[in-house]
Amino acid sequence: MPRRLLRVPMTDGAELRAALRALRGELGLPEAFPAAVLAEAEQAAAYRRPVPDREDARELPLFSLDSPEAADLERAMFLARRPGGFRVHYAVADIAAFVVPGGPLDLETRQRATTVYFPDARVPLHPDVLTRDAAALLPDQDRPALLWQLDLDEFGELVFAHVRRAVVRSRARLDHAGVQRELDTGAAEEPLSLLRDIGLLRQELERSRGGLSLTVPEQHLVPRGAGYGLAYQAPLPVQGWNAQISLLTGAAAADLMLAAGTGILRTVPAAPDGAVGRLRRVARALGVDWPHGTSYAEVVRSLVPDHRATPGTLTRDEIPPPHAAFLQECTALLRGAGYTAFDGDPPDPAPARHAALADDYAHCTAPLHRLVDRYTGELCLAAAEGTRPPEWVRAALDALPGEMARGAGRATAAERESVDLMEAAVLHGRVGEVFDGVVVDVAAGAPSRGTVHLHDPPVAGRLVAAPSGAALPLGKPLRVRLLAADPGREKARFAPA
Repeated sequence: MPRRLLRVPMTDGAELRAALRALRGELGLPEAFPAAVLAEAEQAAAYRRPVPDREDARELPLFSLDSPEAADLERAMFLARRPGGFRVHYAVADIAAFVVPGGPLDLETRQRATTVYFPDARVPLHPDVLTRDAAALLPDQDRPALLWQLDLDEFGELVFAHVRRAVVRSRARLDHAGVQRELDTGAAEEPLSLLRDIGLLRQELERSRGGLSLTVPEQHLVPRGAGYGLAYQAPLPVQGWNAQISLLTGAAAADLMLAAGTGILRTVPAAPDGAVGRLRRVARALGVDWPHGTSYAEVVRSLVPDHRATPGTLTRDEIPPPHAAFLQECTALLRGAGYTAFDGDPPDPAPARHAALADDYAHCTAPLHRLVDRYTGELCLAAAEGTRPPEWVRAALDALPGEMARGAGRATAAERESVDLMEAAVLHGRVGEVFDGVVVDVAAGAPSRGTVHLHDPPVAGRLVAAPSGAALPLGKPLRVRLLAADPGREKARFAPA
């Protein structure tokens, strides 16, 4: 599920940051790594375990592409033309070169399962000495990697995939805004212009098969008067094209593992009717047009400006706040995501698919942040080489879906509680005011309680019963009065006005 990108001001809001620190404690997230884990990580960083038969691929002029503040670079690429299409070289950090199976670091990461993000900080999967240094694909540094070769035809369809261990050396660290500028002005060299070309082709293929990869705007809490407001930064087109290369690699990984008969897939069930109905009510609350008979995917695409139509005109703030808030809410349709492991007979196609992408898919490009990617990488290496996967990988397969589910549960709780905290901060000091909203949820068995989504500011809150105890008008406009909103103490709570 795409992560909601939440940011809080770092030059202000000491009380808010204190509430976020307290939230990490309430969720039981560790403040630091045990001494034995740190010791192993530092030793591994200083004396990297040798891995035999690692190809020297340092001649490839790879580049990384991420946000300027990203310190844990785990992917780098080089794109080129080939007869009849394109070739993608995609390097993914080889964290398995640093982790001893069964050692303290391995056991700790299996407990954590994933990096957990907060608006002001993160609780990492691995110690920073690895993810921000020894294992990161930093420019001008030799690094172990899993190097993918992905050959595409002229329409962007994958025709060949292979992965091997390699030593790589990234040439440059690029950021989205800088690359977008080069593309818009025509100054981009061919590897960057191919990122746009391939990205657009892959997006069209995604559209044709009925899939949608959701890129959510960043949600910022910004000082406004004596309090806070919400601002959104729309994703740049290059972020979507960059994501398509990662999605392409995940699809190739799924195909390799399915052909080999051993693997672990990322699965997302089709959204239930109730979830789509709720999203329609949120759209109504925010004034987002959703014509009858139009799919959710078509609505989402209509909210993102077509950069090809007016190149050079898109700014990161072009999506209006109500539309951005709606895109944030779309992540709810991906609930129920999980993992399906198999060793022998491949799983049944329908439950093992990623319904949102309308394709078979595997997580394999974020090993510094997600536990499962370390195992997927090893499974893909074995599949590409026609060998048996390592025993430590096969032995872990049965437990991996549960470990990832527990980690994802902690990450989801952190995101949900952070959103509630930020929305309480926006509404703080406005207790007693009346707002226009729409009832988007009604509690099962208690129709006088539910959730209201406001139009302005575009936030949601708990709606308690009216004095009469009357049922709430699900899907209908309702004027509500704010009863409470105090970040770190009380979530936003409303009652019918």
